[in-house]
Amino acid sequence: MIELGQWIELGCHPATPLAAVRSVKAQVRRSGCELRMSYRVHGEIPRIRVPAPSPPRINIRLWQHTCFEAFIAVQGRSAYHEFNFAPSGEWAVYAFSAYRDGGPLADETLRPDINVRSTDTLLELDAAIALDAISAMHPRAALRIGLSAIVEADDRLSYWGLSHPAAKPDFHNPDGFVLLIPPLRARQT
Repeated sequence: MIELGQWIELGCHPATPLAAVRSVKAQVRRSGCELRMSYRVHGEIPRIRVPAPSPPRINIRLWQHTCFEAFIAVQGRSAYHEFNFAPSGEWAVYAFSAYRDGGPLADETLRPDINVRSTDTLLELDAAIALDAISAMHPRAALRIGLSAIVEADDRLSYWGLSHPAAKPDFHNPDGFVLLIPPLRARQT
C-alpha cells in the first residue's frame, strides 16, 4: 500500500528505457486545500534535455520534452484534471469529463507553484496546486492520483509512471490513477 508522503518509485514503460536515467521517484502531500507533488530524477542529468528556465506561464504540449504530470480525479467520478509541470517553470492544466474527453484550460487561478533544483546526478521539481481552484469539492474529497514523468535524452522520450496499464504509454488511462488520497475530515471542535 502506498502511503501519503512516502517516496514512490515510478516505473519506466518497458518500451521506453533511457540509459541516462537510473530512477524516478515521486511524493504527494496534502495539507488543507493544497496538494504538493515532488519528483526526483536520478541519473546523468547533463545528458537529459531539461528546458531552460523561463517566466512561469501556461504552455501546452509540455509532454513533448522533459516534464512531470499529475492526474487528479475525485474518487467515484470519471472527470479528471491533468497538470503538467516543466522544469522551465511553464505549466498547463487540462480538464476532462471522461477518458481524453476535454482539453486545455487557460485559467491563471490554477497556476502551480513550481521550484526546481538540479545537480549532475539529480533533477528535482516540487509543485504545489490549490485544490479549491479546481473545484469546491476537491479540497475535502477522496482523490485518485496518477503521477508520471516524461524524460527526454538522446533524442528520445522515456515514460515513467505509478502504473502502466496498457501496452503503450497512456497516463490518461484511469487504471493508472492508483494513488488514493483519503478525504479530509472536518475539524474536531
